Amino acid sequence: MKTKTASFIAAAALLGTVQLSLADDAAANWGKYCASCHAKDGTGKTMMGQKSGVGDYTTAAGQSKFTDAEAIQAITAGKGKMKSFSDRLTPEEIKALVAYVRGLKK
Repeated sequence: MKTKTASFIAAAALLGTVQLSLADDAAANWGKYCASCHAKDGTGKTMMGQKSGVGDYTTAAGQSKFTDAEAIQAITAGKGKMKSFSDRLTPEEIKALVAYVRGLKK
């Protein structure tokens, strides 16, 4: 019984580490690939963001304009002036990036 409990605790700790790692990666990926247009804080208040008409992801109104599936599709395949990132990000990183965007809402 002690072995099963210890294994469960170790697995839970590892899963928590993986989730934190994905969150850290998502923040880094946002800064590397997205912030130049969408702004570091998600407001879209950059020169490129204003030219492209990107939304403000810090507001409920901005967040309500797309579903998670639509965001995944846009990041994967590109949309409008936004290019595809499927050659730079794994599906897991893209999902983590969408979760990061959802966390920008104030």
